[in-house]
Amino acid sequence: MAINEMQLGKNGISENFMLTLKNHFQKVRTLKISVLKSARENKEDVKKLAEELLEKLGPYYTAKVIGFKIVLKKWRKPRYEINETA
Repeated sequence: MAINEMQLGKNGISENFMLTLKNHFQKVRTLKISVLKSARENKEDVKKLAEELLEKLGPYYTAKVIGFKIVLKKWRKPRYEINETA
């Protein structure tokens, strides 16, 4: 199983970044994204970026934050976890 790596820089999650991301997911199921210093100040920023990526990608993806890297995984079936906060 191949794992591709990408970098997320100062431009953040742009349309171009999302297109590149989707192109990678046509070839692989797991993708590591290194969040560069220009895109974050602390680990909380990395978590927020991971959540934003999941919102844009949809229910077939999961994310795990390890340090300043986001590991995205594509699944065959939706993996929604319903978080209800009132």
